[in-house]
Amino acid sequence: MAEHRSMQRAALLDAARTLLSEGGTEALTFPALAERTGLARSSVYEYFRSRAAVVEELCEVDFPVWAAEVEAAMAEQPSAEGKVEAYVRRQLALVGDRRHRAVVAISASELDSGAREKIRAAHGGLVAMIAEALAGLGHEQPRLAAMLLQGVVDAAVRRIELGAAEEPETITEAAVAMALRGVRV
Repeated sequence: MAEHRSMQRAALLDAARTLLSEGGTEALTFPALAERTGLARSSVYEYFRSRAAVVEELCEVDFPVWAAEVEAAMAEQPSAEGKVEAYVRRQLALVGDRRHRAVVAISASELDSGAREKIRAAHGGLVAMIAEALAGLGHEQPRLAAMLLQGVVDAAVRRIELGAAEEPETITEAAVAMALRGVRV
């Protein structure tokens, strides 16, 4: 029974990722989740009490995987500057991934304070990762520099997500160049 519930919950989360990546937060509804998973709408409520609860769980499940990929890319680089470049490139490479698209859609939605706090904490982990590399470059305020650098990444993500006139590779190269020029002390 526990295994069945776990599989149903995973199916609901997978359906939520798909709905969010295809249609944004407006698409994430309990009737749509029920339709995608073949469950009765009332059954969806047995797993999640609200859309915010679905969002919170997606953040808990997906964001650590995404952050681990960024961290692994950074770990492969011997220099602090290489770590900064890997930080930007890996996040932008993940833009097309359903997990990332779901997190972006989630970030734009109206959430309760608990869900927002979980997203802030997860982003704080990314900022902490890069702050160490920025301290290695000699920044006096590495956390502030990290937050500003994440702002560059977030702007590039939005540009790619919007289907801007520029190719994603062009946006990535511009973001990397801006990041590397901007983080030099």
